[in-house]
Amino acid sequence: MRPPLTIDSGALDGSGWDPVEDRDLDQDLGITIGRSSCMQLYHCPGSFDHPHAEYTQERPGSPRRATASRPAPGAPSRARRSVPRPALRPAPGAPSRARRSVPAGGTARPRTRRDRSCSEGRGPSLSVVAGTVVHVINDLESVDWSSMSHAYGSAHEVPVWLRAMASADAGTREKAFDDYYSAAHHQGDVYPCTAASLPFLFALADDTATPDRGAVVQLLLSIGREAVDCGDDIIVAPDGSESTAAADSVAMMRECSGAFLAYAQDPDPGVRRAGIEGLGLFVEDADRAFGALRERLPAEDGIVERLLVVHTAATLALRLPTARTAATAWLAALADDPTTEPDIRLAALVHHARCGEDRDDAVPTAIALLRRLATAPERRSDEDGCRSGTGSGDCACGSGREGEGDGETDTGTDDETDSDAEAVARDGVPPQVTAAFEDLDRHGRLHAPTTSLLRTFHTVLDARVPERTALLTEQLRSPDPAVRYDAIRMAQDLITSWRGEHTGLVLLLADCLTPEDPYTAAAAAEGLRALGPVGEPAREALAAHAAAHRTAHGPNAWAAAKTLPRRAHQEAVMALAGLGDPRALPCLLTALDGGTDAWRAVQVAGRLRPGAGELVPRLSRHLADADLSNPWADMGTGALMSALAELGDAAAVPALTDAVTAAIRHDQPRIGASALKALAAFGTEAASALDVVRPLADAADVNLRAAATAALWALERDPADVVPRLCDLLDTHAQHDAADVLGLIGPPAAAALPRLRTMLTAGYEWTRVHAATALWDIAGEAEADVVVRTVLAAWAENDATSDTVLACLDRMGPAAAPALPRIRAELAQARRSGRFGRVANDEDLQRTCRTVLGRLS
Repeated sequence: MRPPLTIDSGALDGSGWDPVEDRDLDQDLGITIGRSSCMQLYHCPGSFDHPHAEYTQERPGSPRRATASRPAPGAPSRARRSVPRPALRPAPGAPSRARRSVPAGGTARPRTRRDRSCSEGRGPSLSVVAGTVVHVINDLESVDWSSMSHAYGSAHEVPVWLRAMASADAGTREKAFDDYYSAAHHQGDVYPCTAASLPFLFALADDTATPDRGAVVQLLLSIGREAVDCGDDIIVAPDGSESTAAADSVAMMRECSGAFLAYAQDPDPGVRRAGIEGLGLFVEDADRAFGALRERLPAEDGIVERLLVVHTAATLALRLPTARTAATAWLAALADDPTTEPDIRLAALVHHARCGEDRDDAVPTAIALLRRLATAPERRSDEDGCRSGTGSGDCACGSGREGEGDGETDTGTDDETDSDAEAVARDGVPPQVTAAFEDLDRHGRLHAPTTSLLRTFHTVLDARVPERTALLTEQLRSPDPAVRYDAIRMAQDLITSWRGEHTGLVLLLADCLTPEDPYTAAAAAEGLRALGPVGEPAREALAAHAAAHRTAHGPNAWAAAKTLPRRAHQEAVMALAGLGDPRALPCLLTALDGGTDAWRAVQVAGRLRPGAGELVPRLSRHLADADLSNPWADMGTGALMSALAELGDAAAVPALTDAVTAAIRHDQPRIGASALKALAAFGTEAASALDVVRPLADAADVNLRAAATAALWALERDPADVVPRLCDLLDTHAQHDAADVLGLIGPPAAAALPRLRTMLTAGYEWTRVHAATALWDIAGEAEADVVVRTVLAAWAENDATSDTVLACLDRMGPAAAPALPRIRAELAQARRSGRFGRVANDEDLQRTCRTVLGRLS
């Protein structure tokens, strides 16, 4: 995996982003990533079909701890998005806050003053609302802020932001919170300046005249929660010293825990929500905290607050052993109380399970409560949130449920559609990038108030696949369309994570492919595509759905004017093509001929080998038309080359050869390497490209040289020329590719054996695997013992090596007998495995295991 894109939150003019690798661009795209973080999207250059990965990076100067911070329910979002999200507020259900690993190094750049031009010095004069604690604000100057640091340097700006939080101007306050979250509470980190801010934040929160008190208390809660999450982590401050800021913050939160008891009874719902959650995190007196929570449940009218009370009771029980008995007994009683509303009973049931209290009837009870919720009388909340039509208000996503203001709501009017090339020319951004952001936004939406609860319940149930299947069956059959929609992703997660008999769930997903609801249909088709071969039972439903769209919107349904039907049709066609179904071919040809979203068609074109005669000329034309001088070029060309290689029609060889020449001319070695790898897939049928390939085997770029050397072997099969080159590459970062090609050459590559044996002692398990498999392919039985030991050790160390290891064991025949116990153990496990975490890989893995077992048993 490599990052084709690094997205920096700092923009050309401070309001958007630009790729760090392309700093000479002169346009601003108007997007800010997270709380001023740096995000990278990774894709596999070997196949665009492999799932992308996304990382959010710390910037230089941040403490060396990474978290994926989030506001609590009801907190104002501090993340700007290019596509506005609906005003959805998740019902508290306790999906735990995930920590995100941060890759070392990276290309993040320090934020400059240009990016934060309004944060210089004390900033503009501020009008503080009368009645606020002015004397406390004035005390800000008594703190030596300049001696402390935040994510981007000196903390001298922190008092400016704290002062601005009390401004009478809403815009000034909003910017102050943005700046504070971005720097002094960057991605949830807690710095000394963050801890030093707490007395002033408490003072603002305690003054009822402070505007946006809810935002202030939510900030206090976020700081305290992150500090608690640090636990015993050693925090390294930007200056390299060990910081006690997290511990200091926790100590102050608990010293001021009485404030949260007051906030939990505040008339302001924003203050009250944060106060309720704070009871579970900061109050040390278990009886007092639990008593306050019990009092809040009947006192609250809003469903958000009531669910939060139940959630917090479980948090308190998990944190304080002295609260556990009373809290879990209360949750159990709530769950069984027929006079309590079904949503509160469901929350109590889920959080009772979250506390580790198992009950045999948990899933049947949850199913019964879901049925009651589907027919429950309407009960309005004062909270604007995403609700089903039968729950506590209308779904904020609307009838089309693509969201208000997100650019995808159908209005009944036709919208113009652009070809991929026109979109890049207009926006300067490949459509793949735009789609990636849309996917991230879409996947983060909640449509039913029970969704976060049910996600938590599935997390608690974990490997209990039959029970989770029963629960998902009920969700997918719910009369509430919002519940059904949110269940699609949960079903996808279950099937892609766990082995088992999933036909029933697949068919229920297929039932969601209704033309009347293209928003849900698109999500279902997307989920079915992710299931790979396990989605086979939905084949006919996918074909029927695609055909229905062509009937309704004409043969050019792929480029239908309305966004929702277009996306639903495209997802169904792609899922159908992923199953190798030729009925997808006409739609893919339409996409490639018209150009609209052609990149989506390219992703799956390689699966339709019977259609190669029609696909290869079109794919070759798209490759020839690609502007390889564009820095984005490899994002599209890599998929084209992979598709041509997968189709296996030698008619693609001239186009790939031309692509190699063009890539070198435009100084695009990575594109050149991808084209060479595609050529190698054709073997001697691509011999006409030898004159172009041979000089590149001496290229300065290691990746290009390795790809050319591999292509030389595939096209010419001359070990005398290739083996010495590959032996040299064993001492470069391309050593894995070189070892693989040496293995393909077999015994004529014996000269590489000494170096391959040395690689068996490498610290990196992947290096050992590639060396061991090559060793077997070259030396055979003489190396069998060491090869089996090496690959089994690597497999135990890193499950991602399993596909490569099993392929080697399959080739070894009887010599693989010592691996039988490990192979049986692999087949016995319920969780899926494999290198890319994809269903198709795991299904192949299981098939190979059975093949080896059948041969050796």
